[in-house]
Amino acid sequence: ALQRQTLNVTQRLQRGGRGTAFDVTRARTAVDQSEALIPSQVATRTAALYRLATLMGRTPADYPKDVATCAKPPALTRPLPIGDGSALILRRPDIRAAERTLAAATARIGVATANLYPQVSLGGSAGFTGPVSSLGSTNAFHLGLGPLISWSFPNRPVIRAQIAQAGATADQALAQFDSTTLEALRQTETALSAYAREGDRNAALRRAQSSAARAADQAGTLYRFGRTDFLSLLTAQAALTTAQANLAASDALLVDRQVDVFKALGGGWQT
Repeated sequence: ALQRQTLNVTQRLQRGGRGTAFDVTRARTAVDQSEALIPSQVATRTAALYRLATLMGRTPADYPKDVATCAKPPALTRPLPIGDGSALILRRPDIRAAERTLAAATARIGVATANLYPQVSLGGSAGFTGPVSSLGSTNAFHLGLGPLISWSFPNRPVIRAQIAQAGATADQALAQFDSTTLEALRQTETALSAYAREGDRNAALRRAQSSAARAADQAGTLYRFGRTDFLSLLTAQAALTTAQANLAASDALLVDRQVDVFKALGGGWQT
């Protein structure tokens, strides 16, 4: 829009005898270069809408229409609900999965320890139980006292080895739980730091864009009154275009950083 306004000004100045055809050509070139960037941006935006529809389990053309009309990146209106470490553990699915694996492993230790005690059952007689291959094994021997109660004498060295094995599994699960938790904390700290630093960068770029806009407006005024040449105007407008592009890229990156923070925190909260 700014380049097209400049083109209109140069055309009027040329018709009034104060401008040159060279100025008009350079202004038209700036307009064409700016307009050439639009189709690729539209294609990128359309592809993003199609990806969003796919993530939502819809056909590409069935993307949310309210998202299609979004004119600027979403922005947070309140502080991030980070919460404490316990809330983080409850939200992140990888930590919950690791915690459940650890709980199952420690539960298996309890089951293996219980196997050290005789197994008592109702009704039985002296003899062997189990497959034929276990005959003669102390694991399979049982003694019945009367018709109502019986118990077996476990092979204690074997059971203790099973307990040690279950304990090793629990140690591994605990190490995995610690590793998963530390990785979650690293991801959270990294995401928050990147988000904060990009916010600082975004604020600086916004100030730069504001300054470039004032410079371009001043250059336009000076050019219309013949106080500066057209090259100075083009330079100021080019600086403004660069500042606007940098700010737009930072706005998009800031949204990505917000998403990284949401993912690191596990999401799922209500605001």
